[in-house]
Formats: sequence, C-alpha cells, structure tokens
Amino acid sequence: MINVEIISIGDELLIGQTINTNASWMGAQLAANGIKVSHVVTISDTWEAITGALQEADKRSQVVLITGGLGPTKDDITKQVLCSYFDTKLVLNESVLNHVESFFIKRNRPMLEVNKMQAMVPEACEVLFNEQGTAPGMLFEKNETIFVSMPGVPYEMKYLMEAHVIPRLRAKFPLKKLVQKTYLTQGIGESFLAEKLSDWENHLRDEGLDLAYLPSPGMVKLRISSSSGDQDRVAHYGEELKKMIPVYLYGEEEETLPEVVGKLLTVKGETIGTVESCTGGSIMASLTSVSGSSAYVLGGFITYSNDLKIKLAHVGSETLEDFGAVSEETVLEMAAGGKKELGVDWCISVSGIAGPLGGSDEKPVGTVWIAIDGPKSKISRKFLFGTDRQRTVQMTVLTALNLLRCEILGINIEKKQD
Repeated sequence: MINVEIISIGDELLIGQTINTNASWMGAQLAANGIKVSHVVTISDTWEAITGALQEADKRSQVVLITGGLGPTKDDITKQVLCSYFDTKLVLNESVLNHVESFFIKRNRPMLEVNKMQAMVPEACEVLFNEQGTAPGMLFEKNETIFVSMPGVPYEMKYLMEAHVIPRLRAKFPLKKLVQKTYLTQGIGESFLAEKLSDWENHLRDEGLDLAYLPSPGMVKLRISSSSGDQDRVAHYGEELKKMIPVYLYGEEEETLPEVVGKLLTVKGETIGTVESCTGGSIMASLTSVSGSSAYVLGGFITYSNDLKIKLAHVGSETLEDFGAVSEETVLEMAAGGKKELGVDWCISVSGIAGPLGGSDEKPVGTVWIAIDGPKSKISRKFLFGTDRQRTVQMTVLTALNLLRCEILGINIEKKQD
C-alpha cells in the first residue's frame, strides 16, 4: 500500500477561519481506492513553510497532494516555490490561457491582467486541465515521489482528484480497492455501543475485517471495511448489525434521519406535524430540509409560551399549573392537540430547558420531554442532554426523529437491545 501525504496551504486554515474540509474529503476518496493517507500537514502560505513541507514529504511519502496557494493574487506563491524546488521556470501554457479567456467570456466578465497569470505554469510539470476553474493542476516527479498541486477551491480540487489524480494513481500503483460500508446510529454513546457489540466485533476482526467508531453529537457512525475487497463479508456483518441494534441503527452511508423518516411516511402514505417549544421549530426545519417533504409534512406550531400551548395545542391550564411546561403530561397533551388541529397522522411534541438559564434541582438544564402521538399509539420519554444550548436542541431533534422512526416501524424501544 502506498503512502500519501496531504499538504494544505493557507493561513485561513491555521487561524480557524476556514475548516479544512479538503483534507477529509481527499482522505475518504483515497481510502475508498485502497490508498493510505499517512500524513496531513497544514502550513502557512510562505516560502519557508512550503519548502520545508515539501522536503519533509519527499522523505517519507510516495505521493504528495498539495492544495491551496494557486490564486492570481500576489500572496499566492506556491507556483514560485514549486519552480524553485523542482529547478524549473514559469512558462505560458497556451491551452490554459485559452481556457481562462473562455471562462471569463462565458460569464461576461472582464479578464484582468492578473488573471492571465493563471496560465503561467512550471515548465517541468504535467498540466492537469481544470474544467471547473482557471487554475490548472500540476504534476511533478522527483526522487520517485509524485507531487500534485491543486487549487484550494473545493469543487475544483474534487474535479481534479476524480478526473486526473485518482485515475493516475490507480494506473501507476497495484491497489486493492477498499470495500467499506457505513452504518448510522442514534441514541447510544460510543462506549456503550462498543460494549454492546464487543463479541460481534471480535468475530468481525477475526475474519480480517475492520470496524471504526466515528462519533459526532447525537450519533455514532460504524464503518465496516475490508482491505482485501471482501464485499460479501462486509455485507454479512452489516446485516447482522441491523438485527442486533434496530432501535439505534437508522440508516446507511450518507442518509439522514429526516430522509429516512420521510421515506417511511411516503411508503405508508402518512403525514407528520410538530408542536415545538425548546427546539423553536428545528424539528420542522429538519423535516422540510428534504426535497419532496411537502407530500407528508403538513405544518407545525411553535408554542414557546404557555399561552400558545393552551391556545394552539389545547394543553390544559391545569396541566401547566400542576406539572409545568416541561413535563410528560404537557408534551402528551401538546402532541394530541397538535395532531388534531393539524390533521396529521403523526405529531411530535417537545418541551424542555435548553439553558443555560432556567434550570432547577428537579428539572436541571438539558431536561427535555418528547412525545409522539400516532395512528395507533402514543409515547413519551424524558432525556437529559446536558448544559450546552445548541447541543441540547440538536440532540432533541435527532432523538425525536429516531423515536418517530421506531414508532412507524413498530420497533419496541422498551426492549433491551442485547
């Protein structure tokens, strides 16, 4: 397996102004093609930093992928550094120049003299034509190491990777295509998930497969992979996983919970509405982020005040007085009232204390009640999501949608998933 290094150039990356999504995307695409990324380096756009990074990469990697520093402005010096490092000079590439000119003509924009500099490339490089922008990719070879310089603009870099870089690497190196499958879980932490899956994971690893836990707020991705390309074994263990944790496993690959729920509602021909307090409409926004959601999402109420809980969702004033807005009794009445007023098959209701203000000993910050009222059943659950306001809202949205998924599928969430 070849070692690949990624060098990301840009002060904006170092100061946190821009998130380095390029490196993560490149790593995922390379891994899928059986190519290992051994180092990811982020450096400033200076002569010393770029030269030093190239020298270090040359010692330890067979392929060096560079992004950034190829714009038309004076502070982008990557091409000059590359000329020095590879002992060459900048020359005008007529094909690139024609492309740059046509790029501005098509957009009815004036082409400045500085834009013509994009057509100046190191004489020693192989030009990788960039149909998505004006800065071409550039490929060099030195000491049996391949160097590829690409623009930092994500869609331009992605085009060059897919159209030029990965095909060249696959042609040059004997690669085994990595087979992997990602499964998405919600409602269980990484450590609890690892404990629950311990025996299954041991069997999986004994058969030469690998399992990665990839946590993020409110969910954990499980990635099963085979470096030998054993697609059947990966699929086999994926099917076993689905049967083991149906309450938590909601989808695969890039699926989202709103998409999964939307598909289920579409198949059943049923509709959904919401009555939200602490989430302020975030559940409805999540549901309607899916194209075509108007077929099953009818609407919702944001009942932040008790008065609107009474007026719109018909929560009893006595309920609010006796139990408070953040209570099982209140969310059940919110869901029932919302279901009736909105005329939907399913209604999600939530009420909680998102914080950081408003908590008490009895109901600390992060306390959230969720209820779902459906065609044949209704449920309510209490959760403690911590003291971070945005995280509480995010966790509430994901948890509510996963509870809805389980209810639609008839999965018994009370049953322990052993």
